[in-house]
Amino acid sequence: MKTIYSSKFRIICSLFLTLAVLGVQDTNAQFWKKKKKEVKKAVPTKKTPPKKKGKSIKDLTKSSKKIEGLFTIYQDTVTGSIKLLVKKEQLNKDFIYFSQIADGVVDAGQFRGAYQGSSVFNLKKYYNKLEFYIPNTSFYFDKKSALSKSAAANISDAVIASGKILASDDKKGEYLIDANGLFLSETFTRIKGPRRPGTSPFAFSLGRFDKNKSKINEIKNYPENTNVKTEYVYSNPSVLNGGSRAVTDGRNVSIKVFHTFMNMPEEDYSPRLDDPRVGYFLTETNDMTTTKTINYRDMIHRWKLVKKNPDAALSEPVTPITWWIENTTPLKWRETIKEGVLAWNVAFEKAGFKNAMVVKVQPDDADWDAGDVRYNVLRWTSSPNPPFGGYGPSFVNPRTGEILGADIMLEFVHFTNRVFADKLYNDAASNMKLETLEEIKNKQLIEKHNHKFCSMGHVMHNNMQLGSAVLQATGASDLDMDALKKEGMKSLIMHEVGHTLGLNHNMKASQLFSPAQLEDAAFIKGKALTGSVMDYAGINITNDRSKQGQYADMAVGPYDVWAIQFGYQDFKNDSERNAVLSQSTKPELIFGNDADDMRSSSNGIDPRVMIGDLSNDQITYSVNRFKLVNSMMKNLKNQFTNKGETYEDLRRAYYTLQSQSSIAGGVISRFIGGVYVDRSTYGQEGGTQPYTPVSLKDQKRAMAAMKKYIFAPNAFDVPKDVYNYLARQRRGYNFFGRTEDPKIHEQILAYQTRTLSHLMHPNTLQRISNSEVYGNQYKLSSFMTDLNNMMFKPDVYGSINSFRQNLQAVYTKRLIEMISGRTSSRFTTAAKSMAIYNLKNIKTWVSNGTGDLATKAHKNHLKTLITNAMKEIK
Repeated sequence: MKTIYSSKFRIICSLFLTLAVLGVQDTNAQFWKKKKKEVKKAVPTKKTPPKKKGKSIKDLTKSSKKIEGLFTIYQDTVTGSIKLLVKKEQLNKDFIYFSQIADGVVDAGQFRGAYQGSSVFNLKKYYNKLEFYIPNTSFYFDKKSALSKSAAANISDAVIASGKILASDDKKGEYLIDANGLFLSETFTRIKGPRRPGTSPFAFSLGRFDKNKSKINEIKNYPENTNVKTEYVYSNPSVLNGGSRAVTDGRNVSIKVFHTFMNMPEEDYSPRLDDPRVGYFLTETNDMTTTKTINYRDMIHRWKLVKKNPDAALSEPVTPITWWIENTTPLKWRETIKEGVLAWNVAFEKAGFKNAMVVKVQPDDADWDAGDVRYNVLRWTSSPNPPFGGYGPSFVNPRTGEILGADIMLEFVHFTNRVFADKLYNDAASNMKLETLEEIKNKQLIEKHNHKFCSMGHVMHNNMQLGSAVLQATGASDLDMDALKKEGMKSLIMHEVGHTLGLNHNMKASQLFSPAQLEDAAFIKGKALTGSVMDYAGINITNDRSKQGQYADMAVGPYDVWAIQFGYQDFKNDSERNAVLSQSTKPELIFGNDADDMRSSSNGIDPRVMIGDLSNDQITYSVNRFKLVNSMMKNLKNQFTNKGETYEDLRRAYYTLQSQSSIAGGVISRFIGGVYVDRSTYGQEGGTQPYTPVSLKDQKRAMAAMKKYIFAPNAFDVPKDVYNYLARQRRGYNFFGRTEDPKIHEQILAYQTRTLSHLMHPNTLQRISNSEVYGNQYKLSSFMTDLNNMMFKPDVYGSINSFRQNLQAVYTKRLIEMISGRTSSRFTTAAKSMAIYNLKNIKTWVSNGTGDLATKAHKNHLKTLITNAMKEIK
């Protein structure tokens, strides 16, 4: 019974447990099923995370100072970094960029007031970037021509910068970009020039642009322009040439630059096209839609002058050309400077404008400086190494030629008695060719490709040095000295103002008066001594001191009046314009600029287009200058030495006078092979043929003058005791590395070589031959025979002095160079033939064995040179 019960009990229990387990499993299954559903329901649907909101313009500029103007600039108050705000309406719109040097060092070719040029630029948006474009403005397409649709073909615009948009405001239409890279780099203007082939590794040069040291100095913003002054620092830890004393540390050189963004002027200015008979600076463009032989469409540079009363023959302008005399200007010169500026009103009256020029003085408490493009400023500096005496640049709208601003820089040293550059005197001894300061600066001009660079200040300084020496020698008073300086100052101011009005040089204008008229004090009083103050004329010094009148131009010349009339008169039609231009054949209106002048041996063909000359008889003028110099040399020592003083005044006077003889020799030499140029149009009344060779009479006159005053055995002769006193004042170690004794032979040879360089230049000899075909009567064979005789015949049979020995040696070597030297291919066959002929004659002359021992040695030397040269050409 117990067993059966137990068995049943186990079965029941087992069944119960089974059911219980099944029930639990089902219950768990339901629980987890429910749980899973709940979990699944609790997990939200996966979505794309919201885009992070970018920083706004306000966020990026909250620590910056806002400087509003044409382009709003934000400058960080902690780091000094800047950002530029560009508005949507400023995109795809023309603006003008302009820059100038605020301060620099002459060693690097950058100096205060130097204009770097102007260009058109516009801004374009490219996705998330803003790009700065400089369009090519050198070509013109008439919009009426179908060809204008291809105006962009094969013409490259420049993308000079591209900046990422940091933030934008779509509602306001504003974009913010980083501007540090624009202004703290050479993006807009190049300061450090390329190193030219052949440049010595020891020459001074700027190091690498140092972004860490460079900085923004100043920001001035106005509705019409944005100005940023930056300091560029160039670092060169291993500098070889530390530069002049003006450079504190050659390893770290600062150049300060003004950058200006300007609104494009209103389109109510009418460009005026150039005419080759008048000399204006130009914006050159080519007309790509014309069928004419010449497609020049060059626009002259001029200010926008509009009459207040358009119907009046003479009216004040709506906006005059206003000049400010900088408050750095010495008080004693301010009235003279004002006179020089206002002198141009005479010319503007002829063009129909009264009081076109206005002069004001910058107040001492002015809140603007001369770097502000809104002001045209006459500026004054006293630099340690003056790059100029006066410099009158202007900048223009590249699309029209309209002058938008100008400055005039003046250097104090040019109105002192200090000779500021030993280059004028000493370097000639090392290279056998004297370069005047003007020539040196002209080379810099060419190297910089800046045809607005002006060396009138150097020429005026040379003139003042001569004038001072003459006045001092004749016991002139301090009042006389001041009068001389004031005349020079006014003449220089008129010249530089002329540049700012658009006029370039007129080196032909010195032909206005005869030597006799220039000696008539009453006749020339108050007048221009030249046709144009834009010439580099010599100073008017009379040999007869009782006849001395004014020394320099005291008014603008007839050419200046005429040129302003052409540039600024409101012509109603082409007939009025042509009536003005038809006057170009008048003698007082002749024109020739730097491209035509003959200051360098290889330049120009017209001897009238020359510097350092005066009068319509340059040969007589130059002979008078030789006579003046030779006369003054006789008493030089007594007149320029004072008890208790050093010999600097004597040395200055000696070299000033000798260099004047050299300049006169250069003027005369240009008549040999010279060709007069007439740029009048065909059939113009008073015009002549374009090319007329200089007459045989004048070429012979020039040769006679050179024979007597440049190449004669006694040329450049002075009392021997003068040489003993040509001592420089010692200063510390200023003679270190060189000897201080005067290099007399080398100096004289340099003066002679300067003239000889032109006479034996391949261009001169070629032109003599070519011009024989159209009228030159001084044949190459005759000229080269005369020159050969001039060099040797005066002392064939006697002893030859040391100066002549040097000259003969240089001359003979140049003949040899013509037939077998490195440049022999530049000479014509006819010139080479005459060179051989002359060398054979010289060999005969030096074979006579006459003269003292030094002469015999010299002759033997030349004979050996010629014998060896002849062997080479066989």
